Amino acid sequence: MTIREGIEEREYLNLSPLACKSKDSKRKFKEEPCDFRTDFQRDRDRIIHSKAFRRLKHKTQVYIAPGDHYRMRMTHSLEVAQIARTIARGLNLNEDLTEAAALGHDVGHTPFGHVGEDAMKEILGHFRHNEQSLRVVEYLEQNGEGLNLTNEVKDAILNHSGRNLPSTLEGKIVRISDRIAYLCHDYDDGIRAGRLTPNMLPKDVAEVFGIRPSKMITAMVSDMILTSSGKNDIILSESVQKSMDEFRNFMFETIYHAKDLEIERKKAAYVIHTLYEYFFSHPDKLPEDFRKRENEWGLALTVADYIAGLTDLFAIKTFEDIFIPSTMFGD
Repeated sequence: MTIREGIEEREYLNLSPLACKSKDSKRKFKEEPCDFRTDFQRDRDRIIHSKAFRRLKHKTQVYIAPGDHYRMRMTHSLEVAQIARTIARGLNLNEDLTEAAALGHDVGHTPFGHVGEDAMKEILGHFRHNEQSLRVVEYLEQNGEGLNLTNEVKDAILNHSGRNLPSTLEGKIVRISDRIAYLCHDYDDGIRAGRLTPNMLPKDVAEVFGIRPSKMITAMVSDMILTSSGKNDIILSESVQKSMDEFRNFMFETIYHAKDLEIERKKAAYVIHTLYEYFFSHPDKLPEDFRKRENEWGLALTVADYIAGLTDLFAIKTFEDIFIPSTMFGD
């Protein structure tokens, strides 16, 4: 018996009957199994070692070009994975599937966070970061070959956001953990930025969750484990769900849609629009590996893939290199 086979056997013995079992997973292209890792563990490793995941360290979470201590998209993904694994462990579900999906859920995010996503939507007519995350792992990574992830991980990545729910309990954990992470940690960064104070929280939110991010996360995670235990669903209690919705509305009003941040949002959107127009008009300026994809995907989607993959810093640098003269006047 290999180490992997031993792990797979213990999953059947120890995990909940409702848990996904790695031995039952399926991939688009069949592969020889690893002697040491389950399929979900291999998926986790492929995501961590991907270029798209590395780029997340320089992609906006909320604040564009923040200081040293603010979250970026990578730290958000790591925090989602930590929260999701805690819940999966508490419910005796598959931690490896949960972790892989949590780490990969945002690999399709644009530069400048949801501002970039909205700009791409304006350009293309339809663009969603969850769909782009699936596109990244399915087609764009590994020079167009994709990562060949399991169907269960891909389903959780695609459906962590949007109208459709994940097909697995582990995927549903990631979906709610994403919200827990961004609400609590964006609130924390809002305090760090001097934009929020604890006494600004709605009274019901402070009473149910407390005012410290760590206590907020503990309250939500504990409630989800207790409420979902033994059920074929991942849910929060009615009172906690109501308070979370109120917390989310508060964050949209004070941070995500704050009027005084509109100028910065417009600047970021302008960079996205302008870069897209430039590369659409000058496809010869795209990197060679993207130029090769034009025949398969068409120019519009090829340019969108390139722009969506840029980090904040590289998008700004590219914009400056193209549109800002290095010297204003000659000698």
